[in-house]
Parts: sequence; C-alpha cells; structure tokens
Amino acid sequence: MKRTALMTLALFVVSGSIATADLVLWANTGEDKVTQGELRATTDPAAVHNSIWDGSGIHLFGARNETVSFCLILESSGQAASDIAVSFDTLTGPGGATLHSQPASGNGVFNYVDRPIELFYVRYLQIRGVGRLVYEHYDERHVPERLRRPWSGNGIANPGTGWFDRPDHDRYYPDIAVPLELETPFAIAADQSQCIWVDLFIPKATAAGAFQGTVTVSAAGQPTQTVPVSLDVLAFELPDDPSLTTMLVLGYEDVNKRYAGIQYPTDPAVVEQMHQVRDKHFQLAHRHRISLIDADTVPERDGDPTHPSSEWISRFDGSLFTAANGYAGPGEGMGNNVYSVGLYGFWWSQYPNMTQAQMWARSDGWASWFAANAPQADYHLYIVDELEDPAALAKIELWSGWLNANPGPGSALQSFATLGYITGLANTPSLHIPCSGNTTATAAEMQAAADAILADPAKRLWAYNGIRPNWGTFATEDDGVALRLGAWAFHKKRVERWFAWESTYYNNFQGGTGETDVFNSAFTFGTDDLFDPVFGRTGWNYSNGDGVLFYPGTDTVYPQESYGLSGPIASLRLKHWRRGIQDADYLALAEAIDPAATQALVASMVPKAMWEYGVTNPADPTYVITDISWSVDPDDWETARAQLAGIITGELFSDSFESGDLSHWSAVVQ
Repeated sequence: MKRTALMTLALFVVSGSIATADLVLWANTGEDKVTQGELRATTDPAAVHNSIWDGSGIHLFGARNETVSFCLILESSGQAASDIAVSFDTLTGPGGATLHSQPASGNGVFNYVDRPIELFYVRYLQIRGVGRLVYEHYDERHVPERLRRPWSGNGIANPGTGWFDRPDHDRYYPDIAVPLELETPFAIAADQSQCIWVDLFIPKATAAGAFQGTVTVSAAGQPTQTVPVSLDVLAFELPDDPSLTTMLVLGYEDVNKRYAGIQYPTDPAVVEQMHQVRDKHFQLAHRHRISLIDADTVPERDGDPTHPSSEWISRFDGSLFTAANGYAGPGEGMGNNVYSVGLYGFWWSQYPNMTQAQMWARSDGWASWFAANAPQADYHLYIVDELEDPAALAKIELWSGWLNANPGPGSALQSFATLGYITGLANTPSLHIPCSGNTTATAAEMQAAADAILADPAKRLWAYNGIRPNWGTFATEDDGVALRLGAWAFHKKRVERWFAWESTYYNNFQGGTGETDVFNSAFTFGTDDLFDPVFGRTGWNYSNGDGVLFYPGTDTVYPQESYGLSGPIASLRLKHWRRGIQDADYLALAEAIDPAATQALVASMVPKAMWEYGVTNPADPTYVITDISWSVDPDDWETARAQLAGIITGELFSDSFESGDLSHWSAVVQ
C-alpha cells in the first residue's frame, strides 16, 4: 500500500460554532499509549506510521469471534477544537455482507445485540508518581520504559537525575473508555491529542474476506474528513472458552457505595438495582473474555450458606450472556467459568475453630450444589490470602487435608491460597492450588516446583496480579503491551489461570486515603504522603490503577463525574488484557498445528518470562538485576500475531506486514 501524506482535518465555523483548529489524524493499536499532551503526527508525520496505519488509512485483521481494536488519535495543534463528533458504524464485505451497529444512548450502551462496533471517548489520568508496588527501583530497567531515569550499567540511575528526568513525568495517560455516545460532541484543548477507541467484534457467522468502512469526523454537525478502514476476516475462529482462563474480583461494598450511596443496602428495590448493576459488570467482563468472582455478600447469604446466591444462577447457566438479556459477543450462552467460596479467606475469619466434621458438612453442601446446578464451573475454597507464617501454613495444610479426606461429595471442593509454589509444595502438600504472585528463588528451583505442580493431576498452576520484570502489570503507567506480554508468558510457562485481585477498589482503605476520585486520580492504592525528588508523589506501596479496571458508570461519591449509567465503564487496561487473552487463543490454535514453530515464536517474543529471570544472589533471593526480555513495540506483537495466523491458516507469513502492507492476507481470507 502506498504511503501518502498525513491526513489533516481543516475545521471551520458553522452556524456560529466556536472557531476550531486544524486537526491531524492518525491511528495505532492503542497499545502505544499516546499521552494527552503529545502531538507526534504534527511534529513528524512519518514517525507515526505503524502496523495498522500507513498514513492514509487503518488496516486490521482478525479471526471470527475475535475483537480487534484501534485508537484514532486527533491532534489539535495551536488552537482548541470544539463541537467534534466521530462516527463509524458499518463495514461492508464479500457479497454485500455487513458488520453494522445500531445507535445507542444511555443504558442502551449495555445492550450489545446488533452492536459489533463500539466507539469510546478516552479520558486521561495524570501520572504524578511512579508506582512502588509492582516493580522495584534498585534497577531502573524494572520501571516502564517511558518512566525510567537515564541509567547505565546494571540499571543504576545516572547521578543527579530525578523525577523530572523521567520522560513521562506528570503526563496524562489514556485509560477511561467512556462510550462515545455519552461524550458527543466533544472538544480538544489546544496542543492536545484525543484518542477515540474503537472495538470491532467479528461474529462467528461473518464471511471470511475483506471488509471496508469509513470513519467520519465532523465539526458542528458537518462531516469534514473521512478515514478508510479495512478489515481482513480470516478463515478461522477463536474459541468461546478462552485457552488462558482468568479470575477477576468484583467488589461489593465499593460498587454499592458508588451506584446506590450505601455499602450494605437492605431495601429490596435497591438490592435488586445493585444485582442488575453487578450483572452489567459480568456482561462487560464476558465481552472482554474475563471471568469475575465476588464476595457474593447479599442478605440471603447470612448464616451458614452452602450454595451461591440466586443472582449467580443466570451467570452459571449462561442465560445472562444471551440476546434475551442484551448480550452478544464471545461466549454467548456460556456461563461464567469460575467461583470462589469464601473469597479472601472469609471462612478463615468466620470459622476460626472449625472442626473436621463442620468442614465436611459445609464442603458437602457446596459440592452437591455445584454438581447439580453448575457442573461446568471451576470452584474452590479460598482458604486464606497472603499468609505464610508457620501457624497459617499448618492450618492451610489441615483444612486442605480435611477436604481431600472427605468421604462425601465435598472432596470435589478444591483448596486455594495465594502462596508461593515452593512454600506450598513444602509446607502444604495437600493444597490443590498454590497461586503465586512473585518469584523469590532461583529459576531452577521455581521451575522444579512448577513442574511438580503440573505433573500432579490433583494440583493446578495459577498465578496472580503482575510484577516486573517477571511479567506485565496492571499499572496504569505500564507499557501498553504489558498484559499482552503476560498472556504469552503464562502460555510459555503453562500457567492455567490468571488471577487479578480487584477491579472496583474505589475506597483505598488499606492506604487510609478513603474514597478515590477515580476519574481524576491515577493513584488508587497505598499512601500518597509526599513529593519525592526521585519518585514524584510517593508513599507506602504507592500505585497507579491498582485494583481499578472498571470505572463507575454512576458515582454518588463524586457526582460531578457521574454518567448516570446502571453499569460500568471499562478501562483500556481491560481491553489490553483481552488482547493478551485472545493472543493466548492464537497460541493454542497454532501450537496444535505446528508446536515447534509456535514454541520458537514464543521463545523469540518472550526470551525470559516469570521465574526464568531467577535471582541475582541465591543467598538473598529477594532481588534480580536485569532488563526485561520482551519488546515494548506493539508492532512486534502484531507481527507475531500475524505469524500465528499464518501457522493456523497454513499461509506463509509475509514480511510486508511490518510495513503496513496487508495484501499478503488476500489468500488467507479466501
């Protein structure tokens, strides 16, 4: 495809509208996080060419049952632009086949039927300090690339450098994906850029072949520029059941507080309202191939329950994820695939003196219910969270042993604890799922523990959250490919499920800072005590975005930010995570066809992952001096996805993909 001059959009005064400026348009996959103050295309048009943007149009490819995305970036140089609208609702393909979205408004944005194309107005959050929880700072290479101080040698920061030497200090990062219907028309301040995010779901029934469409940008109601979009639909489909499963916590009190103004509602109407709000979270997560768990704390759960609450029925039987309930997308009719009994160790605190007989009776009740009502669900007892002292380990082993020895159906209830693999094997051999969040041993020791878990049919290899340099994190300021990389790392190390600790952590009770204005604060976890000349804003475990992957559609705590929706607003990190989960499906499909080629590609993209970094000093296995092993360039990852598609379809990969020429897919899509 011939590269042409960068598009500019000359806006003008219409019907007395405010004077606007020349907008410069370009696009990327959204994993290159363009901060709000960047005018990259204005400064250097050639520098923004990438795997989906050739200077004149947007070029995408994807399988059936896959969601592909792009970020259309509008730059306003010199003057402000106002009264702007963006529209894109149709792609036309072989034989006149179309992908078309019906218009939506208000809570209609949660009805996904006949809406395969969704547009989002992206809001930005300022990075006022570098995170302290998910990466250390003794080696600058552990820090995301755009927030590293200048360094040399083993990641040692250059003398005299500090916060203001970090390239992205105090910049505004994109993260809040507000349905565009709620922000149209919009304005762009002078010398700022604005991302309009587009999700494009390819239904299973879509004909393979080339689809064409047009993004239209308007000013004051008048179309002023168009951007062509091409989509090559490949002749295979992704599975409904993800190859890499997930487990993401949905809060209870925080969601109630934001939407209803009360943590523990008792009024039946409010209780039902919040049930519906939670269901919208489950549907949005399902659209992103992510499985939720929650504390399942509603009035009917008081006492000593041995079954989920009734609101879980439609989540398990899949009826919540059908057109009758406004759902369309991946996993239609398929139930949520995981449930956590006693989230975060509720039984641990609720029943501190539980006997074996009580454990057997309770586990029998739970296992019998699941066998009768949700046999496909992956359920477990969450014994305790992040306790590894000798007394806790002894109790974990005792409870796990009781479950295993249960002569009744309760032996099917698996035991789970957030616990290191080596510690779990050595001290809690009866535990089914030791879920690790870090590595504090040599690579050989960790691999031996992982191999032992994988070899034991009674055990499961799970991991949680993310920590650099081992794999990507959920931090707002992490590289855009972080969660994509994490999925490749989990595939490489055969980790079955990726657990993320929270999605609606709106009240930072652990840091003592109270209710967070999540629409205006990237800081969500830890403490924000002071300005440090090296770290910027900082404090104990200071973190950006940690625990927040959904934004509240209604906010009674900060009503000035409320959109009045009965459901959540997604973060871009949720969408980046979906991209990684879909990549894992590509990897599984390709590996079934050509294991050697797939594994070679994984090794090239992720030379080291998770515990493969090891530790620098085995006598003090708390640190590792190393750079990350993977590329942070989204184009490299798109090239790898194209190579996987080539393995799956039997077509040879063409290097022309790297130049933005997707014509090599002409044979693949036939």
